[in-house]
Amino acid sequence: MPHAMAADGTPVAFDLRGTGPPLVLLSGQANNRHWWDRVRGDFDDSYTTIAVDFRGTGESGKPNIPYSTRGFADDVRAVLDELRVECAHVYGTSMGGRVAQWLAIDHPDRVGALVLGCTSPGGPRSVERDQSVRRALAVDQPAAALLDLMYTPAWLAANPGPVTTLGDPAMPPFARARHLAASSQHDAWDSLPQITAPTLVIHGTDDRLSPVENAHLLVERIPNATLLLIPGARHAYFEECREVAGPRVLSFLAEAGSAR
Repeated sequence: MPHAMAADGTPVAFDLRGTGPPLVLLSGQANNRHWWDRVRGDFDDSYTTIAVDFRGTGESGKPNIPYSTRGFADDVRAVLDELRVECAHVYGTSMGGRVAQWLAIDHPDRVGALVLGCTSPGGPRSVERDQSVRRALAVDQPAAALLDLMYTPAWLAANPGPVTTLGDPAMPPFARARHLAASSQHDAWDSLPQITAPTLVIHGTDDRLSPVENAHLLVERIPNATLLLIPGARHAYFEECREVAGPRVLSFLAEAGSAR
């Protein structure tokens, strides 16, 4: 497994697939690169996908120090440096979308086009999940609760699994706590207007993990951003509604690439 070296010496693992221009794929909180396994093939014919294990997950280092979404973005930049990729498209979902925001803000020359899925600007102006969701995630058996938040019952009945979006099972407890803190403390609100990359915001209308109001906030804050809402979709829209989301992302990236 190839690694880049972060500024603090932490190894950051990544892998490559496909052919074409680079496309960075960033997963959700406490998940590794396998978050993308079901849909990654949709991009292989058009892009060289770069899937990253955030520190604390997968094959990356797991230092027991504070993590942040801005720090994760610097780790992604280290991966681009290791690959000698000057500029890449970036597709981040959930916490990965928060990381992608900072990458586009702090390193605008490294981001061609930006796709932000099922994510939020963070901070006090974002719309938080309701108390019933927080309670569901706090029970002794959170997997069933997470499945219900990620997918509709109809999709789960037709796709019994295994699923790869419920967290990295080998992740140390301290790293899970560090990821939760990093995601919870994200606040890019004041800096979002600095984003210059063409941006597509995607969200399921029935997402209770990250309420859909956050998609509207992102579009309001990011100059010239485009919004795609997928009716009835929950948090893992990119899997359940891949026939809608995948082609729309591909067409957006193609249009953005030809315009720059």
